[in-house]
Amino acid sequence: MKYYLSLLSLILLLLAGACSRNVKEPTAEQKLASADAFFAKKKYAKAAQLYDDISFERKSAATAYATVRLADSYFAMNKFVDARLKYQQFIDGFPDHQRIPDAYFRIGECFLDESLNPQYDQYETAASIDAFRNFIDRYPLDSRYPQALDYINKAQYKLIQKKYQNGYIYYKMKDYSAALMYFEEVTDLGNIDDLDKMSLYYSALLHLHQKNLERAETAYQRLVSRYPDSKEAAKLKRKFR
Repeated sequence: MKYYLSLLSLILLLLAGACSRNVKEPTAEQKLASADAFFAKKKYAKAAQLYDDISFERKSAATAYATVRLADSYFAMNKFVDARLKYQQFIDGFPDHQRIPDAYFRIGECFLDESLNPQYDQYETAASIDAFRNFIDRYPLDSRYPQALDYINKAQYKLIQKKYQNGYIYYKMKDYSAALMYFEEVTDLGNIDDLDKMSLYYSALLHLHQKNLERAETAYQRLVSRYPDSKEAAKLKRKFR
């Protein structure tokens, strides 16, 4: 009895193997169609898995398309580091593809989205500025030119916030010379905003502390001329009577 059961099991295994060999592997075009369908339904993780499979096949139009769509999937999932690296791989592998401008633009967006709050290291913020400038230099007639400029301005303002944060930290640490250096870097830009106002306020206070009355008066007068109705100007008024 055991012999017949073993023989039957062997026959079933052979039949299963034969059936499996008759099942055709989906073509690259079929995989792409499935991946695009998942992407359209915002099922980005499933789409990414299929795009990834195709991107490892030999270089072809399908490979290029799958590579950039894989990057798009990562971007849609907010996996910005993975997206940026895949966009760069796409640029390196397919430099003449029609979606290369998209990849350059998205790299800038990825860096900006990766960037930390102003009190932390701003490497990614600076890298986003370089990336968008690279995009502008390469594609000055692209319709996204104004948007790239807006992103650059946003990133540059974040770097100014970082300078102010540095100044305030040194102010709290009582390293007044270092604090002044950062505050004056902010005020020298000539912007009219809260960062400039507060930097002028602390600069005047610090110059007074250092008994540098002439520079304190200069900072105070700039504060009053730019922000005459501010509470910071009112606070300092009695010190400069």
